[in-house]
Amino acid sequence: MQLHNLPQHQLTTTTLSGTQKQLDLSKPHIMGILNVTPDSFSDGGQYNTVQAALARCEQMLNEGATIIDIGGESTRPNASAVSSEDECARVVPVVEAIRQRFGEQLWISIDTSSPIVIEQAVQAGADIWNDVRALRRQGAQQMAAKLDIPVILMHMRGEPTTMNMQAQYQDVLVEVISELTVAIDQAEQAGIKRSNIVIDPGFGFAKNYDHHILLLNQLTQLHKLQLPILFGVSRKRFLGEVLTNTKLPAFAEHQVIDRDGVGMAAALLAYQQGVSIVRTHNVGLTMQGLALWQQLNTASH
Repeated sequence: MQLHNLPQHQLTTTTLSGTQKQLDLSKPHIMGILNVTPDSFSDGGQYNTVQAALARCEQMLNEGATIIDIGGESTRPNASAVSSEDECARVVPVVEAIRQRFGEQLWISIDTSSPIVIEQAVQAGADIWNDVRALRRQGAQQMAAKLDIPVILMHMRGEPTTMNMQAQYQDVLVEVISELTVAIDQAEQAGIKRSNIVIDPGFGFAKNYDHHILLLNQLTQLHKLQLPILFGVSRKRFLGEVLTNTKLPAFAEHQVIDRDGVGMAAALLAYQQGVSIVRTHNVGLTMQGLALWQQLNTASH
């Protein structure tokens, strides 16, 4: 694969509309992950005070993030369930503080499946609903239609507690596209505008190593859906499996944070295939790769 000359896919939606701004998705964006949970798999408890969250947000903005994705419930396998009240208590004060500190132009995404949480977060200043359950919870589709905000529909089977048992496919690419199509159709039937929908193939959710390899090799196939694509593989088990499969001693006992290099490489392959947004824990490293790739592109035109 060449790391320049991005295929120019003609997406039907190249701009997301917020209350007072627009996000041009004809160029690549970085979504920085801000977990305000005590039990996230890679950075749990590091940013669950408002001050720590603000400092982390500022760092990610300085490194090039245009979207900050705030999560108050861990979706790692076998994570504990969190009540909507607890999730709101974690998320809403952070949204308010970030909006107050950094102004209206920053895009704030909320990683939640709860209609109550997203409603309160949007009232506090959030812009985007990032839902790993693709609006399957009761009342979620209706809430998304009512709020009239961009929504990210991710492919997953089951729940985080059961998803690994459901990682069985005849043809993972065909089935992911088919199941995303159902989610998109249901969203539109509920009154959600197609221009508000972004899709996410759901790396790390109900998929094994072989599925990930196939999906990452053929992300361009998702353009059949004619919607912007979000790619999120940051620090996930698949990247760890890639390192382990090198059989090198240096990676045998690697930490989760050590996956950031291979995660940046995966992000580059995703951008190359026309992905609009990469969701990452390490904005600075992702930006370094993106900067090189963009400058190669500019020089070759």
